[in-house]
Amino acid sequence: MQLTSRAQFPSKLRPLFERHRYKVLRGGRASAKSWGIARALLQIAANLELRERLGFRPDAFGVLCGREFQSSIRESVHKLLKTQIASMGLKPLFDVQQSAIYGPHGAVFVFVGLAEQSKENMKSYEDFDVAWVEEGQVITQPTLDVLLPTIRRPGSEVWFSYNPELDTDPIQRFADSLTPADGIVIDLNYRDNPWFNETLEAERARAERTLPKADYENIWEGKLRPAVGGAIYAEEIAELVAKRRYGEFPYDPFHLVYPVFDLGWNDSMVIGFWQRNVSQLRLIDYLEDDHRTLDWYSRELRGKPYSYGKAFLPHDGDHGDYRSDQGRSAKQILEGLGWSVEVLPQRSIEDGIRETRMQLAATFVDRTNCASWYEHMRRYRRAIPKTTREPAGPLHDKHSHCADMTRYAVQAAPQMDDDTGVSLPPLEYGKTGIV
Repeated sequence: MQLTSRAQFPSKLRPLFERHRYKVLRGGRASAKSWGIARALLQIAANLELRERLGFRPDAFGVLCGREFQSSIRESVHKLLKTQIASMGLKPLFDVQQSAIYGPHGAVFVFVGLAEQSKENMKSYEDFDVAWVEEGQVITQPTLDVLLPTIRRPGSEVWFSYNPELDTDPIQRFADSLTPADGIVIDLNYRDNPWFNETLEAERARAERTLPKADYENIWEGKLRPAVGGAIYAEEIAELVAKRRYGEFPYDPFHLVYPVFDLGWNDSMVIGFWQRNVSQLRLIDYLEDDHRTLDWYSRELRGKPYSYGKAFLPHDGDHGDYRSDQGRSAKQILEGLGWSVEVLPQRSIEDGIRETRMQLAATFVDRTNCASWYEHMRRYRRAIPKTTREPAGPLHDKHSHCADMTRYAVQAAPQMDDDTGVSLPPLEYGKTGIV
């Protein structure tokens, strides 16, 4: 049985009915990205002549509908496809089940959370014809590294839809790297949606009046953000870039360098290399690693061509048993390695965030050595509990260690006075007694 569907598409989406290995749709809200992809895939599944013209098999058409995380089918595009099947008049052709959708001529749509799939599980999808990745802005590089070679059938395609977030997101780097021979990238927004109605226009206009400019331009115009949505230091990082305080700011030999630590073992250990000139702070270097002992970090610091002042540790720096064979604190270990160490008193995180916001207006960051700092700070955000949907305390994740170190640097800044340098003893490898 073959029906003529009532599918309509924005003119920009015509390339969805051409042969391309990669098809990337990106843009803001109400641009018909997901609608367009859903309708195109349903058309191909339902129309045998179209399927064969595009080089797909006449007797099978497997579509893997994936996103980075999917805790339930409700988080997938299952409902969207079901709605489009009805609106296109294709109900007689499709069997919509709870966890899959079956169509004519061997068509099947399945729904998975990609990050939850092992490499072995992903192999079961290697015979699929199309993978559609929704919410592509949150896809991680490891997921891409597994997915792309998995969809390997001759003539198979990978489609992405997303609202751009940061320029360094894996999907953004991937899309920007595509050549015409690889595939297509379509940028579209609400202006390209022929069904953009008065209700949506009222929402858009309200957002333009009430939202911060960066939020509005990202949500509705599909422009990249200077920092992730809800980032704690979003405005400060945007200003850092706009006023060219993120650039070439190398070591100044006329000022001491102050190492500031955020201690970690299983989590990251982060060390910022700071210099102060009157009210200005400069971050000239950055070190991050994990499962390393303090003698290793000490050697790394001493291998750099800097003249050092005090090393600053957070309030728990004088607690015992810091991964040593003698139960010594981080302060004791570093002092035993020749460093002058100051343990900062414990302070409220929120007070520290407010002070850091003010200090970032007079902070300069070296782009060459501190790119990791920049990435962490633009992604540092608050947790949003599902129960309240209201921003809570800062989220403890891989970005928070860098942000904590920066707060400690702001707290320590008054003591960065270039007064007394540290005379470190010669390096003696293997004689520290540290595990």
